[in-house]
Amino acid sequence: MFGWGVVAPKSPNIDTFERNLESSESWLAPFNGYGPDNFLVGQPEFDFESYAPWINQRHTPRHFHNLKEKMDMPALYAMGAFIQALGQNPGLENELKELGNKAHVYVGTGLGSIASIHDASVVLYENQRKWDRFWAAPERNPALREHLVSPVEDAPVDPATREGDDRDVAQRVWNSFWAARSASLQEYLAELASIESLTIEGDVAQGKLNAIREKEKQRIRLQERWGAPEAPWKVSANLIWNINNAPAAQISILAKIRGMAFAPVAACSTFGVSLRLAMNAIQSGEAKLVVVGATDPAPHPLTVGSFYSARVLSADKTLSRPLTRLQGTHVAGGAVVWIVGDMEYCKSKGFTPLGMEPLAVGVSSDAHHIITPSPEGPKMAMTQALGEAGATPADVGTWDLHATATPGDFGEVSTFRTMFPESVLITARKGTFGHGMSAGGGWELTAQYLGYARKKLYPTTLDEGSFNPTISGVHDNVVFNASCDAPAGLGGKMSMGIGGINACVVSGPLKD
Repeated sequence: MFGWGVVAPKSPNIDTFERNLESSESWLAPFNGYGPDNFLVGQPEFDFESYAPWINQRHTPRHFHNLKEKMDMPALYAMGAFIQALGQNPGLENELKELGNKAHVYVGTGLGSIASIHDASVVLYENQRKWDRFWAAPERNPALREHLVSPVEDAPVDPATREGDDRDVAQRVWNSFWAARSASLQEYLAELASIESLTIEGDVAQGKLNAIREKEKQRIRLQERWGAPEAPWKVSANLIWNINNAPAAQISILAKIRGMAFAPVAACSTFGVSLRLAMNAIQSGEAKLVVVGATDPAPHPLTVGSFYSARVLSADKTLSRPLTRLQGTHVAGGAVVWIVGDMEYCKSKGFTPLGMEPLAVGVSSDAHHIITPSPEGPKMAMTQALGEAGATPADVGTWDLHATATPGDFGEVSTFRTMFPESVLITARKGTFGHGMSAGGGWELTAQYLGYARKKLYPTTLDEGSFNPTISGVHDNVVFNASCDAPAGLGGKMSMGIGGINACVVSGPLKD
């Protein structure tokens, strides 16, 4: 691993992330996304403006402006983390560019661009409501005027006969029904179709611009002539610019990386799956360098509410620590990006490896339940990772759990102990920075790597007095709220994603 960058709660970059790991304090803060509420979340600390000089040095100023205007935060977080990752080994940027299709980008997401989807949905809803109301008005609707004199049988219930919320619903149904029967709307649509039929003439590039401008002018005049509200299909194109592959694509554009770029999506296991794919590409010779990562939106009312309704979210205003009262996790957002490469090749270029060496990633599916892990699925991933690393459970010194502060923590520790001895020192960090859907596993792995580089394990938020006694009865060799020496041996990291997708990373200390 030759470069890394992070955007996380209270941590706008990798250096701040490392400093914050020294403390056992949580990085979470009140949400208040519904007005006052009871949720704690991990709000990413981030300022895209700080990357403007880097981007403007390589692209026109318009490029930075377009990114700010069109891209949702997951893509911006990922780009920021990527730019950080170039900083540890000068020359990486040029090498990624020069490698052509031997440099890849695998940056995935867990939740995608929720904010863009939400905002577009709200605009669609409001525009549709106004649109239907406008065209359903009797003065633009002969069919409705006739109905008011001589009612038709298939007409919906008159909203005037309903009260309260029922009346609001009836009004929407009424307006939709009559708008579809408006002769004025059909006349308007015919004029619009005529405008849209304008074709490109002459030079394609200039003709395209001319056609776009002319269509827009005529559409504006049409709207003004009819006095119509904005059409419901006038939804922001940002929804398309922010589909799941956007972070990977924007990184490839940013650094002129011309190899394969796409978005692995594996919920909480996204980072591990991305790393597995990168190692496969490098070992097969398809790539020399791969940018891997995961990025999540900031906590949003939609995701907080969804996690709460799934009964996995803490909602009592207090910090929830893994392996303690098991009352639920906390939603967080941000990104993590690594640059991994062929060790021999990268050393020949003068690049210095960082942290630890990823030896193997085991992946599996539970084929059991959408959210409740099975013992068999994680064990299969752990067995695969150890086997491919040429290791045994006795070779492992420390292990980072997925541990979400839910009842699943007991099952995870129990499954872990069917394979590993009491001597393995375990960590659980979602009480520190919360549960980034896809980035969380990358944060946890980065914390492990940073610790090993300093020959220690950073503290967690867990204190010995609050350790769940049922879990401690299964395994009690745990990193609490004080740092400790890194044990000899390998490091392991387990992620278990929604859908039953497991990724287990086994890593070893770098050799001098």
